[in-house]
Amino acid sequence: MIFRILALAMLAAFSVAGLGFVFVYPFLSGERKAEKRQAAFTSGPSRKSADRVAEAVARRKQIAESVKEIEARSSRKRVTIDNMLTRAGLNLSTPQFLIFAALAGLVFGTSTYILDRNVYMALAVTLVGGAGLPIWVLKFLAKRRLKRFVELFPDAIDVIVRGVKAGLPLGDCLHIISAEVAEPVRTEFRQIVEAQTMGLSVAESVDRLVARVPISETSFFSIVIGIQQKAGGSLSEALANLSVVLRERRKMEGKIKALSSEARASAYIIGALPFVVGGLVYLTSPKYMELLWMTQTGQFVMAGSALWMGLGIFIMKKMVSFDF
Repeated sequence: MIFRILALAMLAAFSVAGLGFVFVYPFLSGERKAEKRQAAFTSGPSRKSADRVAEAVARRKQIAESVKEIEARSSRKRVTIDNMLTRAGLNLSTPQFLIFAALAGLVFGTSTYILDRNVYMALAVTLVGGAGLPIWVLKFLAKRRLKRFVELFPDAIDVIVRGVKAGLPLGDCLHIISAEVAEPVRTEFRQIVEAQTMGLSVAESVDRLVARVPISETSFFSIVIGIQQKAGGSLSEALANLSVVLRERRKMEGKIKALSSEARASAYIIGALPFVVGGLVYLTSPKYMELLWMTQTGQFVMAGSALWMGLGIFIMKKMVSFDF
C-alpha cells in the first residue's frame, strides 16, 4: 500500500515536472523570446521585400502608362501649315503664307510663259513655284532652327538641374531659361512659362513643346517631366541623366557624319555632274545644247532626264542620311 502511494506520488511529480518543462521552461530560459526574434528576423524582411517589390512593380506600371499616354498624345497631332511656320520661326499666319505662295507661283509661271510661250510648262512651273518651293523653304528654315535648338537644349537642361539642386522650384528654372538662354530655346521656353500663367500644368506646357519642336530630345524631356509629375522621384537626377544622353547623341551624330563624309561627297559630285557637264557643253557648243529646249523632242528628253535625275538624287540622299 505504501509502495503504491509512493509510486503514484512519483508519477504525479514527474507529470508536473514534465508539464512545467514543456510550458514554463521556454519562458524562463528565453527560448520563446529567441523563437520570436528568429521568426521576426525571417518573416519580417521577406514581407518588407515583398512590399518593396510590389511597390516597384506598381511604379513601373505607372511609368509605362505615363509614357504610353504621352506618346499617344504626340502621335495624334497633325502637322499643319501653322505648325510648320512655328517650327521655322516665322511670324506669319497661314493666310499670309498662302498669299505669298500664290504670288510666288504667279511670278514664276508668268516669267516662264513670257520666256517660253509654253502653257504646259508655265502651269508646271506655277505649281512648283506656288506649292513646292514655299514648302521646301519652310522645311529648310525649320531644319536649321531645330539644329540650333538641339545644340543649346542640353545647356538649358543643365540650368534646370543646377536650379533644382539649389532648391529652386521647376517653374523658376523655366523662367530663368526663358530669359537667359539664347534663341531659339529662349522663345520656346517663354511659351512654356506663358502657358503656365494661363493655368496649364508643367507637364501639359512641356507637352506643347513637343508639338512645336518635334524632335526626340523634346520628347524625352516631356516624358521625364510627365513621369516626375505623376510618379515622383528625383527630378535633378533624371534630367542630369537626360542631359548626358543628349550630349552623347550629339557626339554620336558627329562621328556618323565624319564616317559618312566620303559617301556624302560622292553623292554630291554625282548629283552635280550632269549639270556641270551640260553647262560646259553649252558654253562650248550653244547650238548643240539649244536643241534640248527649242524642240519638243528635246523638251521631253529634258523632262524624262529631270525625273530620273530627281529619283537618283532622292535615293542617294536616303543612302547617306541617318536618323539619330
